[in-house]
Amino acid sequence: MPRTDAAKTHRPAAQDAARREAEAVARRSYGKLVALLAARSGDLAAAEDALADAFAAALAEWPRGRPANPEAWLLTVARRKLIDAARRRRSGEAALEHWQRLADGIDAADDAVAIPDRRLALMFACAHPAIEAGIRAPLMLQAVLGLDAKRIAGAFLTSPAAMGKRLGRAKEKIRQAGIALRVPEPEELGARLDGVLAAIYAAFTDGWSDCGDHDAGRRGLSEEALFLARLAAQLLPREPEALGLLACLLHAHARRHARRDAGGAYVPLAAQEVSSWDAAMIDEAEALLRRAGTFRAIGRYQLEAAVQSAHAERRVRGRTNWAAVLQLYDALAALTRSPVIAVNRALALAELRGAEAALAALPDPVADPRLRDYQPYWATRAELLARAGMTREAGSAYEIAIGLESDEAVRRFLRGRQAALAG
Repeated sequence: MPRTDAAKTHRPAAQDAARREAEAVARRSYGKLVALLAARSGDLAAAEDALADAFAAALAEWPRGRPANPEAWLLTVARRKLIDAARRRRSGEAALEHWQRLADGIDAADDAVAIPDRRLALMFACAHPAIEAGIRAPLMLQAVLGLDAKRIAGAFLTSPAAMGKRLGRAKEKIRQAGIALRVPEPEELGARLDGVLAAIYAAFTDGWSDCGDHDAGRRGLSEEALFLARLAAQLLPREPEALGLLACLLHAHARRHARRDAGGAYVPLAAQEVSSWDAAMIDEAEALLRRAGTFRAIGRYQLEAAVQSAHAERRVRGRTNWAAVLQLYDALAALTRSPVIAVNRALALAELRGAEAALAALPDPVADPRLRDYQPYWATRAELLARAGMTREAGSAYEIAIGLESDEAVRRFLRGRQAALAG
């Protein structure tokens, strides 16, 4: 009887340990394994399915004994799953020869084997010009990090079914078009790298826009995007824009805990307590920005990081270097022609030349329809109108901003600013 009880106790403990080990390997190695499998098979969806089956097998097998090289074990099992699936779907010598290539290479018995890291190639495939721009970031999050469609759908404010269909179509496009999982040649690297970095930046921005407690999926998205940015910088250490993007995201993420006070109220950047900022993260961002500058090839993400760096000077000087911020936004505006940059530039201009000058510099939503539903535009316009003493117009702009905002804490903040107009 005691032996039976001990065995019953041991089995759940072993299964829990196996699950934790599988989850750790998944976090660390999912993208690496999917990239290698997809590169050999040419089928991203099939590679993901095979790896999912391998993880399921690990949960059954590892409680009886963890392999010395978990990555190689998973890769070997996943390759076998791919071959078995191919045999069920296809026949003929050519088809079998194509899939049999997957059996060559790494053996789980070889404990010292080093698995090639082709995650960067997978990221470039996800950002291929043939892939719809709006699905590149979600595809990267699923293929490289293993996030499921439900979580990605919540982050990008769509239904899991719709997101699943879009992801499926993108993977089918990769398969049918024969998009190779490779790092582009030097002459095409620039355009393709822009796609990779833009997808990471979009994912971070989407997660960063939700700093409250009502959407855990979106909150975690910024951290997943930061992981991708770190990976890109690690794999492309001589690409200044990859370094600049990581520096920019680190600067922003360093302030994540300062965006709420103890009671959960929203705190804008100008009112944040600098002691709540993550000093180590800021120092890392500064070092990355300095290293990017040594390549003497300034781009958008380095300039964005430099803006964040200028704001971070408040830790030392006690005030923001608005002259530097405005100069950087001038450069960004000339480079990107982005209405978002124009809105941010107007705020910096207000600090140096007053609200009237900033209002004159604000872009017009009639001329640029992208601004009509852009909450920061209306919040900025309301703030500038209030500073200029135009309280009625400011109240109306606040009303629009409140209606466009989904975060209740930010809505309360805006309502407070609107109510203060009467005083």
